Amino acid sequence: MALTVPAPDRTAPPVPEHRPQAGNPCARRGSKVPARWRIAGWILLTTALTLLAVLLTMKSLLLNEARTQAHQDINQELQEFRAFAAEGVDPTTAEPFTSIEKMLEIFLSRQSAAPNEVIVGSVGQRILYTAAGANGSPANGHNLPEDDALMGSIRSGDAASGIAQTSAGEMHWVRLPVVSGDETGHLIVGVYMAPRQEEVADTILTIFFVSFGGLAVTAGIAWLVAGQILSPIREVRRVAEEISESDLTARVPVRGNDDISALAVTFNMMLDRLESAYRTQRAFVDDASHELRTPITVIRGHLELMEDNAADRSRTLALVDGELARMGRIVSDLLLLAKVDRPGFAVPRPTDAAALLLDIEAKAQVLGPRGWPILEIAEGTISVDAQRITQAVLQLATNACQYSPERSTVSLGSRFEEEGTARRFTIWVADRGSGVDAQEAARIFGRFHRGQAADQGDGARPGAGLGLAIVRGIAEAHHGTVWVRSTPGHGATFGITIPTPEAPGEVSALPPDTGTSCSTEKAADGPKPKKDMNP
Repeated sequence: MALTVPAPDRTAPPVPEHRPQAGNPCARRGSKVPARWRIAGWILLTTALTLLAVLLTMKSLLLNEARTQAHQDINQELQEFRAFAAEGVDPTTAEPFTSIEKMLEIFLSRQSAAPNEVIVGSVGQRILYTAAGANGSPANGHNLPEDDALMGSIRSGDAASGIAQTSAGEMHWVRLPVVSGDETGHLIVGVYMAPRQEEVADTILTIFFVSFGGLAVTAGIAWLVAGQILSPIREVRRVAEEISESDLTARVPVRGNDDISALAVTFNMMLDRLESAYRTQRAFVDDASHELRTPITVIRGHLELMEDNAADRSRTLALVDGELARMGRIVSDLLLLAKVDRPGFAVPRPTDAAALLLDIEAKAQVLGPRGWPILEIAEGTISVDAQRITQAVLQLATNACQYSPERSTVSLGSRFEEEGTARRFTIWVADRGSGVDAQEAARIFGRFHRGQAADQGDGARPGAGLGLAIVRGIAEAHHGTVWVRSTPGHGATFGITIPTPEAPGEVSALPPDTGTSCSTEKAADGPKPKKDMNP
């Protein structure tokens, strides 16, 4: 009959609450602006600066393009005049031009200047003809031929081109000298930049409004994205606020596989360690207060009733000494139990299985007047913490001495078992005591459980009920199980089964027979009965 060993129930320990102190300047540092606002603000600021850089760059490019186009328009007019002058024939008479004045007049009469262009012909100080804007009207309210100061500086200056500031704004101009014999004239072509600059301004303004709308959309998206990014952080905060003295089970939901989910996993692992540490602490405190109360009460009672005579003082001091020794053992066992769940409690190393059992058998000889035969022995290498396994098996042997008759036999054994590709190492101790019934076997490995068959062997007082709990902790530290097989009145067999990938050794004997089995193993059976051990 197989029974499952119930795990001892532990109440969640209290967790001290840590709150920022109002008067402590170090309690809260950094910005008071919420992280969501900061994230959205930085995204918005970065986007705004980027759009500003784009606008400024676009404006510069468009203005450069406008200037380039103005220069191209001027060059086109000059090229047309050069081609016209190279022909040197009046298209109205098919005769060669007789003067520069006539050539300029005919050329300008055939030109149709753009609204922002002005073309002026001059011979000496005389303005012969001008083509400005539509139908020769002044462009943008500025009449270049009537601007004597500007015309004088253009015609008499050394520069063949330049930029002039007029009442209509900036004007780019080029002067082309026309020479025929002793006669000299000029063709002046100017382009007003104001219309094109207005076009650039309108384009930039349109881009600005579109960018502003995009910036508003970006702000909304940044707000939503920042909220989604910070959602796990809010979950961490919520869980941290939910943790109380009576509840350490709250955990952060883990979604996705990114850095934020990794933070949630790490936070949950921290909570697991915190919960385990506080449970261990509370368990130790509860166990200590539970178990040390009795010897303290016994000591106090005997000291209060101690009579003032040598014999009574001697008996009382002997009893106090015994109780103090018992308290020391209890504290040592409690400290050991507090360590079993910690990493590094068991440090497996390659160990010779046969040598391990022989060493345990040699150490068991001093436990009591019993026979210690080895009925089977596994040969091979296993990966275990030899000291912890020795400690666990000697605890089983100590219990066997306590619950079996003097000068009876306590058998030892070990073997390899195979289950598919996995191999397991089993080491066991069998006695000829009163055995363990099914009801007791179900809870025998719990803390503070004392066997019903107390004081059968050498009359020793029953222990604190921590020995088998320590054995169980050592087995589980090796990822193994602890089990018991027994028939009441015919002894019991306790064992530890540990997974091991090593090949099995030679088995020299069969396991002992302890009658009908009653098992509390959680994953693996103990040795199966093969031979009757009863006298």
